[in-house]
Amino acid sequence: MFGPQTQRELSNGYPPRRILYWKPLTPSPAAAAPITTSMARKPNMLTVKFEDLYGFTVEGNIDDVNVLNEVRERVRQQGRVWWALEAHKGANWYLQPEISSNGEGISVASLKLSTLANTITLKRLIRKGIPPVLRPKVWLSVSGAAKKRSTVPDSYYVDLIMATEGKVTPATRQIDHDLPRTFPCHPWLDTLEGQASLRRVLVGYSFRDSDVGYCQGLNYVAALLLLVMKTEEDAFWMLAVLLENVLVNDCYTDNLSGCHVEQRVFKDLLAKKCPRIAAHLEAMEFDVSLVATEWFLCLFSKSLPSETTLRVWDVLFNEGAKVLFHVALAIFKMKEEELLRTHQIGDVIDILQTTTHHLYDPDELLRVAFDKIGSMTTNTITKQRKKQEPAVMAELDQRLRRLNSLKMDEK
Repeated sequence: MFGPQTQRELSNGYPPRRILYWKPLTPSPAAAAPITTSMARKPNMLTVKFEDLYGFTVEGNIDDVNVLNEVRERVRQQGRVWWALEAHKGANWYLQPEISSNGEGISVASLKLSTLANTITLKRLIRKGIPPVLRPKVWLSVSGAAKKRSTVPDSYYVDLIMATEGKVTPATRQIDHDLPRTFPCHPWLDTLEGQASLRRVLVGYSFRDSDVGYCQGLNYVAALLLLVMKTEEDAFWMLAVLLENVLVNDCYTDNLSGCHVEQRVFKDLLAKKCPRIAAHLEAMEFDVSLVATEWFLCLFSKSLPSETTLRVWDVLFNEGAKVLFHVALAIFKMKEEELLRTHQIGDVIDILQTTTHHLYDPDELLRVAFDKIGSMTTNTITKQRKKQEPAVMAELDQRLRRLNSLKMDEK
């Protein structure tokens, strides 16, 4: 599906900048080097433009550049821990161990102890960041995507793409409409080759799961998956495990019922975890779904810088959808004092958008998300979802009735 792979693996954990796996481009200094910038003088502001690790052109200020360089240095240091563990435990130490049919040579007790130790170590490591060159392999493992792919024939993806060629559905029409609008300034995604690759992944999945088909937002998620994974097929299986196992059901179906449930749960969690902010925003009649809906549908890929988004996804694929709530709450928490001083809805939106666009330090974000927000178990969130589902379904049913009534009146 792809052209020659041109990615090099570097000992520090970074692929070279501008090399995007599928398309030979003119190499520039490796991403491990400090970011170089082109500068433009604006009134009372010095802005800088630079290309991030995954090929996106970023515009920020000098502080943003310094933060991103510091973050990359921390990731390089963290990469040494991964390499040391691979040398000590083996290249695939984080894969779930399997017991042979006769159990020879290993006891169940030692297996469980080893698995538990690896699980704890892996969780801590992932929260500190997966080295970019290991990210595809680790994601496939911890998310369950590799296991999901192993249940079908090796030719599944190729056969699926061949079977969908030339077929037109409402989903394919919407996909074709959205392709040119998906990260339009990216040097690979904005090419015929990049759009064709993204189209195959999205169309293929729309036929795999007709209940989901295609929903706006998935184009951004799939595009970022393509930039991380080394092959189209790996990106497809990451999308599949994301929609079928990691996220809540019905987030991307026609009525977005799952997404509506998540928004209600998020409002409840905001009131519990950030009561001052929630009370202030309620007094202003500000609906948090104005910003949070895009966060949950696009998994922050349109809001956060790509390298920060991928650090969130590292944890998401390992710990599940509760991570989205942790991160969304953290964004509000980080700007609590500023938000409490607002009096206009537009000011709230401006603060949140500016914050997310300049959040180049994922360590700070994840520290707030897990240390300051506190524990939220999957079971607790599941109970909250079940509590909100009846109200959401009733509201959607009422909306559908109104639409049908309007259609009858028009006739």
